[in-house]
Amino acid sequence: MSNYVTRAGIEVDRELATFVEGDVLPPLGKEAEAFWQGFAALLGEFAPRNAALLQRREDLQARIDGWHIERKGQPHDAGAYRSFLEDIGYLVPEPGEFTIGTENVDPEIATMAGPQLVVPILNARFLLNAANARWGSLYDAFYGTDALDAPPARPGGYDEARGAAVIAEGRKFLDETLPLVDQSWTDIAGENDLKLKDGSQWVGRTEKGLLFRNNGLHIEVQFDRESAIGKTDKAGISDIVLEAALTTIADCEDSVAAVDAEDKLTAYRNWLGIIRGDLSESFEKGGTTLTRELAGDVTYKSADGTEHALPGRSLMFVRNVGHLMTNPAMLWDGKEIPEGILDAVMTSAISAQDVAGLGKYGNSKKGSIYIVKPKMHGPEECAFTNDLFDAVEDLLGLPRHTIKVGVMDEERRTSANLAACIHAVKDRIVFINTGFLDRTGDEIHTSMQAGPMMRKGEMKGSAWLKAYEARNVGIGLAHGLSGRAQIGKGMWAAPDLMGQMMLEKIGHLRAGANTAWVPSPTAATLHAIHYHREDVFEIQQGLGDAAKLDELLTIPLAEGTNWSEDEIREELDNNCQGLLGYVVRWVDQGVGCSKVPDINDVGLMEDRATLRISSQHIANWLLHGVISEAQVLDSLSRMAAKVDEQNAGDPFYEPLLENPDGAAFSAAKDLIFKGVEQPSGYTEPLLHQWRLAKKARC
Repeated sequence: MSNYVTRAGIEVDRELATFVEGDVLPPLGKEAEAFWQGFAALLGEFAPRNAALLQRREDLQARIDGWHIERKGQPHDAGAYRSFLEDIGYLVPEPGEFTIGTENVDPEIATMAGPQLVVPILNARFLLNAANARWGSLYDAFYGTDALDAPPARPGGYDEARGAAVIAEGRKFLDETLPLVDQSWTDIAGENDLKLKDGSQWVGRTEKGLLFRNNGLHIEVQFDRESAIGKTDKAGISDIVLEAALTTIADCEDSVAAVDAEDKLTAYRNWLGIIRGDLSESFEKGGTTLTRELAGDVTYKSADGTEHALPGRSLMFVRNVGHLMTNPAMLWDGKEIPEGILDAVMTSAISAQDVAGLGKYGNSKKGSIYIVKPKMHGPEECAFTNDLFDAVEDLLGLPRHTIKVGVMDEERRTSANLAACIHAVKDRIVFINTGFLDRTGDEIHTSMQAGPMMRKGEMKGSAWLKAYEARNVGIGLAHGLSGRAQIGKGMWAAPDLMGQMMLEKIGHLRAGANTAWVPSPTAATLHAIHYHREDVFEIQQGLGDAAKLDELLTIPLAEGTNWSEDEIREELDNNCQGLLGYVVRWVDQGVGCSKVPDINDVGLMEDRATLRISSQHIANWLLHGVISEAQVLDSLSRMAAKVDEQNAGDPFYEPLLENPDGAAFSAAKDLIFKGVEQPSGYTEPLLHQWRLAKKARC
């Protein structure tokens, strides 16, 4: 029996069709036949446009490659280069003055500043943890991480000395954010002693304590003299709970390995569970079966005795895939349909249940659907997304601009034309952000033929990267995003280095970002401290103009650099180790994001963006003769041994050295040796090819 059923000319995976017709459409009162006919019409219009945009990418890249090849050996002429980019349409005219017109945006996005989580949508447990990270225990975050400057906890139960250090640090936080009149929080004997310098910070009384607000974020101070902590505390304070991850992105893209209908159906089912509010996951821990569910709201009574509720969960975005990939979950004219179109229709149809008020808790109080759209190249592709979302709204009977869009500024043509990109989606945009890894991967690929690139670590101080980060904020502010949308910064990748995060990540706020990505609920709780220390919206008012375009277009070439053999080996080994460590889990286990040890055995949260920069950097050095194929193969072999050693404790791990012709090692070699020819340097085509091959063998 075929795995497909035909609906209005679309061949739909049988289980996916059952899911759509049984779980998605009936609660909306939608007829299946009309839905599929509308979907078919949408594909007829947008699938050819999608293909044309991808061909446009290839045409522009070919012309840029040719320009660099013709000038090989000549000094780079920045003026001539910019004129060339304008002539071929890579750079487009600025749209002039405008302000975004997005309406019906929830306060977590528009008027509040705080941490943002990104979580793989295929993992229900992680997804629930992230959604529930709206509130987090500061005591737990300090006790369990190196953010607390104190000796680590002794093994074998509760360490009273470390606990005392946690409580002392908590009191410092309260003194800083909720100062009292003529005393410290360390002096009070109970909640009746409290007298705030700013009485407006007091919000009300919860079941467990008192609720306060600072810089728009809530702080719950819990009192319980019967608890293990509270009974030893002078004031009876048992915990300090912070409002933390205001928003979470459920990710269908870089952090997952979704290559077929089975994977996509898991993603959509999990998203439906979030929207309906009934997602749950049971698991074994310490010999006990635990079940995780979505958290309820936080209720409190204000001074007049009126009861109110605050959301107990993050406001949820869903990140669709970009325009490049197709997926066999549906076929149109015998071909796989563009996965970005599939995601747009499916995640919006599911989210329409929230718009209709059908969920247990509700996500958007403003009746909006929030979709992050990655890997768009320039304003043409943003305009395509805007038109696609119009069509999806019409298909589902939703008011215009119900679907909001977050634009990932992670491709060079988007960065160079950011104002025009924002203009193309000006009535639905709620998010722009930067990301070093993907953006650097595209930087390398775009200028692949220009010459060898500087080392990855040096790029963090390069002119183009500084301009990229500054322009993203400056252009966003110039077009009215402050108070209406998020301006975000990228991920802190080291979940075990929270002390370092606390020192460095506050820089994102000082640069004008009102949200930034963190790798875990604990990191969100700690990062929330930064938003109590800095008023981002006040900072945004004092920021100047964006950096100049010419700075952004500076190519990070290693001109005049003569690396030693040790430096070349170090760079190559670092790239190969990171590449192998990620690929082996993606291809063999279908894990799209996890904590992967780096070459120094520091655990880093890795996704496909890491892979893109590493593979493109090796391909660039190989192309220009900095390294040889033999050196690459030698490094891959040595780093495979290291990765095998690092994963020795994983019972599901398949050693690379024992499977040199296996799917994982083959994928790693392809990513390097076929890196120059990969579209925009993306890793997805090869990863999908080898993951599908691996699944077929299992």
